[in-house]
Amino acid sequence: MVALHIQPGARRSAVVGVHAGRLKLALQAPPVEGRANEALVAYLAAVLRIPRRQVLLVAGKHSRAKRVELRGVDPAGVARALAPSGDGE
Repeated sequence: MVALHIQPGARRSAVVGVHAGRLKLALQAPPVEGRANEALVAYLAAVLRIPRRQVLLVAGKHSRAKRVELRGVDPAGVARALAPSGDGE
């Protein structure tokens, strides 16, 4: 389970730091008609190199604060892959 803070409508999609104890992710997709949620799932699947079906949005469908379940992944690998890039915010 990963707690995230999402910033939709960003210049580019990236992990940019921590916000209120949650990993902060900037997403290019706008927050309309579920596009940001779809982009979130696609981004995490691509970064973690797992199928989209292993990324489940379990809380926060209409909020910037989200919880995502990642199935069948190594927690240490997830931590490395989602380390903030440091060039956001």
